[in-house]
Amino acid sequence: MQAKLIYTKGLKHVLIIGFGLLMLYPVLWLISSSFKPNQLIFSQPGLWPSRFTLDNYINGWRGLSGISFGTFFMNSAVISVLSVLGNVITCSLAAFAFARLNFRFKSLLFALMLVTIMVPYHVTLIPQYIIFNELEWINTYYPLVLPKWLATDSFFILLMVQFIRGIPRELDESATIDGCGQSQIYWRIILPLLLPALITTAIFTFIWTWDDFFSQMIYLSDIRLFTVQLGIRSLFDPSGSSDWGALLAMSTLSLVPISLIFMIFQRYFLEGIATTGLK
Repeated sequence: MQAKLIYTKGLKHVLIIGFGLLMLYPVLWLISSSFKPNQLIFSQPGLWPSRFTLDNYINGWRGLSGISFGTFFMNSAVISVLSVLGNVITCSLAAFAFARLNFRFKSLLFALMLVTIMVPYHVTLIPQYIIFNELEWINTYYPLVLPKWLATDSFFILLMVQFIRGIPRELDESATIDGCGQSQIYWRIILPLLLPALITTAIFTFIWTWDDFFSQMIYLSDIRLFTVQLGIRSLFDPSGSSDWGALLAMSTLSLVPISLIFMIFQRYFLEGIATTGLK
């Protein structure tokens, strides 16, 4: 029986590892191909290249029109960090209001907020573009960053509301007896306990903002403002010869920040999804 149990567990682990490697194959091929010369990328589809080269990374990092990919990475980092700060601050404030405060039309406003989750982004794209164009914000970072500072991501508000509802109200009452107002309750009681949900919001916001291509393509046209995604897209020339090696190399580098962020904060990320308050 012991041998059979060991065999069963070993077989399960082998199947799981095999399935995981199968899912990772496109990423492994991307990394492998970024070290191949251009002429071998498609002629040798295997993972282990017969010739290694770093020219793809050198040529890709040079960028476009005299602007290196370092500038594109910095632009993406600025947009992502500002978006993370905006969502963490404003969404937590909105969630605290919905979960703890009583005000007129609270239920109606919360229902309307939930409805916005079901509205596709493309439905509101044209009205938003018209508004931003009238404000002369096209070809700036304002359309990409400012909405994050107005608590427009209802998903994160809902996530934090559910988390805050799991925190006992007795803590609020004890803080009120000690002389704390609502702002102090938010800052001293709710915010520290909300840390897993805040980190989950930060991770999702960073990844979605870093990987965003559509919004950045719509609002940015100056190459000096390009992000990593727009820079990678610019390396692809459907009407001519594309530098596939540089494109794959920069695509590989673009995965590094979000992979590091997820691996470092993975424990908090899982806790924020799985728990809804105090343990």
